[in-house]
Amino acid sequence: MVSRPERRPPGRALPVFPWDTLAEARARAAAHPGGLVDLTVGTPVDPVAPVIRDALAADSAVPGYPTTVGTPALREAVVDSLARRYGITGLTPGAVLPAIGTKELIAALPTQLGLGPGHTVVVPEVAYPTYEVGALLAGAAVVRADSLMQLGPSSPALLYLNSPSNPSGKVLGVEHLRKVVDWARERGVIVASDECYLGLVWEGEAPSILDPRVSGGDHTGLLALHSLSKTSNLASYRAGFVAGDPALVAELLEVRKHAGLMMPLPVQSAMVAALRDDAHEAEQRERYRARRALLYPAVEEAGFRIDYSEAGLYLWATRDEQGRDTVDWFAERGILVAPGEFYGPAGARHVRIALTATDETVSEAVRRLA
Repeated sequence: MVSRPERRPPGRALPVFPWDTLAEARARAAAHPGGLVDLTVGTPVDPVAPVIRDALAADSAVPGYPTTVGTPALREAVVDSLARRYGITGLTPGAVLPAIGTKELIAALPTQLGLGPGHTVVVPEVAYPTYEVGALLAGAAVVRADSLMQLGPSSPALLYLNSPSNPSGKVLGVEHLRKVVDWARERGVIVASDECYLGLVWEGEAPSILDPRVSGGDHTGLLALHSLSKTSNLASYRAGFVAGDPALVAELLEVRKHAGLMMPLPVQSAMVAALRDDAHEAEQRERYRARRALLYPAVEEAGFRIDYSEAGLYLWATRDEQGRDTVDWFAERGILVAPGEFYGPAGARHVRIALTATDETVSEAVRRLA
């Protein structure tokens, strides 16, 4: 009998998929006489704008392979939209690359940048779980830190920022981001800034890592990750992109070409339409603003404190108890929320409440909380 080398299982060293642990609370909430009000996952529920759907359909008959680098129209639309919407200047189409959903990009980024054992990836203390997962898939070590002082003299290979934050909605200002960029450049650290919620700010402003006030007009060592899932309701399209340092983007392109990571051409065309049209984005933003205006005071009046939450699609709520106890409290009222521990140990006493539900669902949640 031929012996085979030992194989590591696919889930090696990965944490338990967090949503699988909510089955009991989901069942309890679903047993409510009025049914389940699900405020856990940030999945869009509103319609895709006709201008986007028309662009998708227009190229649906093209039979050939798309390119990994994306069409010139798409890359130009990204550059124009980032300048128009967020004041990002100095970007060229060659410093843009489409991604088949930003989660895919984040999960693969450490590997595609050549990181592995012996490298360290820094993630926020309360963070989107895929930052950690991507590092572990590459075999890199993970450190949770929110301040540069926590890192001491170390020089990690990659540092993630997320502003506005998922789950907390916390926004990092220009001065904070500039200090991170200066620190990283002194040490040759790549900064990857997840900016998927940059277009959903309710209080103040949220600058990009590529904002000239932050970067000084130099994008060296910087990558900004963007998604159209939230602002344009394109979660089902898997429409994202990365922009920033041309050398890093070129490096990612070479790896992704070999891996066959090509965004379907109709989706690229749909992205062009979404990036060129600001009207549908503004309309969607106002939908979320109205839902937040209903849910925010209802959660507070129910006895909770809401921390941060000045941007993004969630309320980061606590009443200074274990988050799982809070999940149970909501479930008794037929409402399902996500425990903060999903996003790291520092979130253990919070819950995340999503605004991504229909107007009717949000109104029902408000009624039950009252």
